[in-house]
Amino acid sequence: MNSAILITYDKEDAVTEAVGLCDAAGIQVIHTIKQHFLKKPKYGISGGVLEKLAEIAEKLKPDVIVFDEILKPSQNYNLASVLHREILDREALILEIFESRASSAESKLQVKLAQLRYELVRAKEKVRLSSMGEQPGFMGIGKFEIDVYHDDIKHRMQSVKSKLEKAGKQRELHRQGRKRLGFKTISLAGYTSSGKTTLFNKITGESKEQSKSLFTTLSTTTRR
Repeated sequence: MNSAILITYDKEDAVTEAVGLCDAAGIQVIHTIKQHFLKKPKYGISGGVLEKLAEIAEKLKPDVIVFDEILKPSQNYNLASVLHREILDREALILEIFESRASSAESKLQVKLAQLRYELVRAKEKVRLSSMGEQPGFMGIGKFEIDVYHDDIKHRMQSVKSKLEKAGKQRELHRQGRKRLGFKTISLAGYTSSGKTTLFNKITGESKEQSKSLFTTLSTTTRR
């Protein structure tokens, strides 16, 4: 299990959720820094808090820094330049959870597409970082030219989209088949860990996995 310093908001529910997300991603929080505001232009946090964070990181040596907010590519770059560690913002953290929890072929494709979109936005900044030898955890892609790297991501995105389109057509055929047989469709929707799977199991007599962990169930399930 990787270790992390968590930077989150100074509200109890925010801390609880952020720690829960880390736990779901297989990350152990070894220190928490709580702040009222996490949207400062350069680092997301103030320079003073960054200095404190750098001191703690040097002492505790976490594997990653988890930032409980969506960072701009420049903010991620600035933080990594100072801290010399991998920075996971809230979006990247959730995508890691999704990747580990996706079970069906379609859900895995959906997660992959989301990851590629996330990466495309940050590609230019990450390539620049890698060329300077300062980006930790960049998977050795620093030798790619920016245009080549962008094109590679776009090509992979198109491939995933094509596969998802085929899966969607197959799902629509199944939906139309149920409709012809006179079945009505009832959908269960709600916030993560709100009890959707528990209710589904009670209604259908199924035994789908239930857990207090966030995002336990990703793939959709249809029963009658």
